[in-house]
Amino acid sequence: MSSSAAFEPDSPSSAAPRAALVLVGTPIGNLADASPRMRAEIEGADLIAAEDTRRFLGLAQRLGLAHTKNVVSVFDHNEQTKAVDVVAAIQHGKRVVLLTDAGMPAVSDPGYHVVKAVAGAGLPVTSAPGPSAVFTALALSGLPSDRFTFEGFVPRKSGERSRLFAELAHERRTMVFFESPHRIAATLDDLAQAFGPERAMTISRELTKTYEEVLRGTIADLAAEAADGLRGELTLVVTGFVGRTSAPEDHVAAVAELVEAGLRAKDAAARIAKDAGLKTREVYEAYLADKA
Repeated sequence: MSSSAAFEPDSPSSAAPRAALVLVGTPIGNLADASPRMRAEIEGADLIAAEDTRRFLGLAQRLGLAHTKNVVSVFDHNEQTKAVDVVAAIQHGKRVVLLTDAGMPAVSDPGYHVVKAVAGAGLPVTSAPGPSAVFTALALSGLPSDRFTFEGFVPRKSGERSRLFAELAHERRTMVFFESPHRIAATLDDLAQAFGPERAMTISRELTKTYEEVLRGTIADLAAEAADGLRGELTLVVTGFVGRTSAPEDHVAAVAELVEAGLRAKDAAARIAKDAGLKTREVYEAYLADKA
């Protein structure tokens, strides 16, 4: 496919200016998921910003893609610096494709700082959407998917991980996490401690690949199954909190104690609300009503 074919009148990209940043989604496992738009944008790009240039070149070779030789690496540690170069390229009329090793850029992968810089300069940003481990795992989970939160990679350190899970213990939306197979056992133990062992969840591994598997059960069930570790890339989907939370009025005394200790009423209400899984405004208003 020639570069001109990528921007024919019936192409979705033709309505936008040629000089732009294009976020391109790449397969998360199965190469057959490479879309025609993905192919067209890569072949029509003036500059390709890839998370790992070697992986990109390998992907392009496997898919038989012709592309510019102007390929640069944009990863976590150089992204803010490279964002300046991307902005300059677009200002000079270049079409820049940004892609990561798998999935959509800027979703727990490099891309955020580049998008921010390009958009901040008033330049066009568009996308050729592709596969996403987040949405795939959520759809396959069979857990409530009308409202959800993506929490990214679970913290590596035990203390940080425990604090995060404690903060999310009363989150009512379904939660999606990424985790390493080497830490999955410890993570499930911490999840059980914070959420309770009976919370429903799934672990999706090797999504779209030959050995794709979705493990289903309670946190305790999957902790037992993962005790010896799991292989492959893992996406965790955990159902939200469905129990009854306490009423704001139940925490007025606790807020009053903190106020007597010298804390501002709003700050005290915020601290108590966070621990109880309630809204700060509700706790604060209950406190004010009690004092009236």
